[in-house]
Amino acid sequence: MNEARFQIWRGTGDKGHFDEHVARIDEGMVVLDAVHQIQAEQAPDLACRWNCKAGKCGSCSAEINGVPKLMCMTRLDQLDLTKPVTVEPMKAFPHIRDLVVDVSWNYRAKMKVRKFKPRPPDAADGTWRMDQKDVDRVQEFRKCIECFLCQDVCHVLREHDKHEEFVGPRLMVYTAALEMHPLDVEDRRGDLKHEHGIGFCNITKCCTNVCPEGITITDNAIIPLKERVVDKFYDPLGKLLSIFSSADVSTGSKP
Repeated sequence: MNEARFQIWRGTGDKGHFDEHVARIDEGMVVLDAVHQIQAEQAPDLACRWNCKAGKCGSCSAEINGVPKLMCMTRLDQLDLTKPVTVEPMKAFPHIRDLVVDVSWNYRAKMKVRKFKPRPPDAADGTWRMDQKDVDRVQEFRKCIECFLCQDVCHVLREHDKHEEFVGPRLMVYTAALEMHPLDVEDRRGDLKHEHGIGFCNITKCCTNVCPEGITITDNAIIPLKERVVDKFYDPLGKLLSIFSSADVSTGSKP
């Protein structure tokens, strides 16, 4: 039977260290299996979050060999087991204990995003008509499981601690799902610029690279939102039109 060494982060708050453990490795095991085995046989007080073990709840996010991943979706046969496998908590959020961090900030920030505001029904029976292509556009964003791996890898949050100024890629995806919805009429462009810090994102695509659901976060969500902000606040032709419109209103003339 094969064995592998694991270095797992232990500690609370700002204090901690790596503890090394050896786990038995069977075919098909993932990192979470090894962590559970270590919990059961060697470190019963080891704290980690998990729920579904199927890559759908987003609970078991961690950094494996320095890369943000889901423990339940990281197969051991895809790792170099000649070296110790490091498992440590996400670094963009306050550390609680061992592999557990406080991700509650994400939910507080989410409350600041303007909610869905549908246009009036356009059919006699009180329903709406939508083009299928417009519906398909936002379906990708609905796949998000809120694992917050994209938040963890984002250098604006991870290295520069801009949590009060930038909501991060996960909430850009959430905003895009609303802003691009074919029925939504709310305008979030001002919030994106002034409150949610979209200008901090320099589209490195690191968030897209770690998404376990394969959401094209940068190209399909963040860049289109940036374009909408530019159209509203920086388009010179739009500014000229707004100036002339204001002048027409003030003089009482018709355009």
